[in-house]
Amino acid sequence: MEQIEQQIAAFIASKILFSKNGYSYPYETSFLEEGIVDSTSVLELVMFAEKTFSISVDDSEITPDNFDSVSKLADYVRSKLGG
Repeated sequence: MEQIEQQIAAFIASKILFSKNGYSYPYETSFLEEGIVDSTSVLELVMFAEKTFSISVDDSEITPDNFDSVSKLADYVRSKLGG
C-alpha cells in the first residue's frame, strides 16, 4: 500500500530536490514548513499526480490538506482512485 508514497517521494527527490540520495524526510513532513516545495513545485506535483495516477485535480483541491506532505498527497490520490 506504500507504493503511492514511494512514487511521490521518488518524484520529489529527483525532480524537485534534485537529490541522488532519495527522499530523506519522513512522509508526514510538511512541504511548506520545510521548504521542500514552492508554488511552482506544487504545479509540478499536480501534473505528476494527474499523469502518474490517471486522476484529475480540480483547482479547488490544490490545498495544503491535499498537497503538503507525501502522506497527504498519497491519501488524496487514494481518495481520487476510490480507495
